[in-house]
Amino acid sequence: MYNRKLKYKILSVFAAAVMTFTAITPVWAEEENAETTEASADGSSDESESTAPEIPGLTYESTMDLSFAECFDVYYYNDGYKLLDVHDDARYLVVPEGKETPDGLDEDIRVLQQPLDTIYMAATSPMALFDAIGSVDSIKLSGLDASGWYIQAAADAINNGDMTFAGKYDEPDYELLVGDDCDLAIESTMILHAPKVQEMIETLGIPVFIDRSSYESQPLGRTEWIKLYGAMMNKEEEANTFFDQQAQIIEKLKGFTNTEKTVAFFYINTSGSPVVRSPKDYISSMIEVAGGRNVFADLQDDSGKTSVSITMEEFYNTAVDADYLIYNSSIDSSVKSIDDLLAKDSLMADFKAVKEGNVWVTDDSMYQHTDTIGELINDLNLMFTDGNEEDMTFLHKLS
Repeated sequence: MYNRKLKYKILSVFAAAVMTFTAITPVWAEEENAETTEASADGSSDESESTAPEIPGLTYESTMDLSFAECFDVYYYNDGYKLLDVHDDARYLVVPEGKETPDGLDEDIRVLQQPLDTIYMAATSPMALFDAIGSVDSIKLSGLDASGWYIQAAADAINNGDMTFAGKYDEPDYELLVGDDCDLAIESTMILHAPKVQEMIETLGIPVFIDRSSYESQPLGRTEWIKLYGAMMNKEEEANTFFDQQAQIIEKLKGFTNTEKTVAFFYINTSGSPVVRSPKDYISSMIEVAGGRNVFADLQDDSGKTSVSITMEEFYNTAVDADYLIYNSSIDSSVKSIDDLLAKDSLMADFKAVKEGNVWVTDDSMYQHTDTIGELINDLNLMFTDGNEEDMTFLHKLS
């Protein structure tokens, strides 16, 4: 149990913070699941010093070599310091254990003081990457309970008492975070729709890291975020090895002949609007690699979001003749049959894929498995080529 002083501290901080917080914006859970060159041993390559941010008192050494990821960079400095630059969001200075934060650090740079051995994992997609580099034991607090995890190591850790459910991303147990001396909260972009929560966590002295891997345009770009987490946890070698293995798997899958069959990958949100993938999204890229065509390849959208909400009229006009429909059950798991889909909107009965029985759903676990993207590409190819459903991992046909 926590003592009264600790509770009073949290309540006092909360009361003070509320005075300055802005009104919370809506949470659009259905709109964001929140869902290779030679390198040296530490995953870095030499680069002109002028391209790296200057850190007072530190000397730039190298930049991490990236092949597909476009949403982050990692810069290495002397004595083990590292700067994680998440584009369009924030920069994080990783300070080695026993080292001090440099004086004169830019105010926008957040400090991650190693060891990071008590992490609150409120995002879901990084868990598989932490598992791949052997760092699940550093995650002591979880935004899901055991039943919500499809990563076995995470479920086992909760069941064994090595990891504790600390509340969802928008309703964390602040007292537990403080009482367990949480070092870092890793959030999905959903936290951007709950700014009061993020500010409260940071007010308690806990840095918030926002995972933006779902914004990558290439499937391997999303997986390459394992290198960022490898740098964060001093597991660069493990991260490089795992990524190289995944890159080899995807390279072998690139030989698929394009079938020219079209597919609409979507779900219907709580407002009744279809939500489809951006043409620049990694899912759209996977469809192409697998031998198909995203029926929304010409969709015009400048929002920068990975998922785009459109009208049912626009969805109907574009996808009514698509060869396949894939319902994203990792966001909305309510569709278990074609009748369930028709209950969403009766217009779906007019769709070619519905009439021909080519409606599929993703497995609920798909979004968490950032470590096995090759399996979804293979599933898609089997679907396009009338392969055996029993050989699929993440796709299931509706009846």
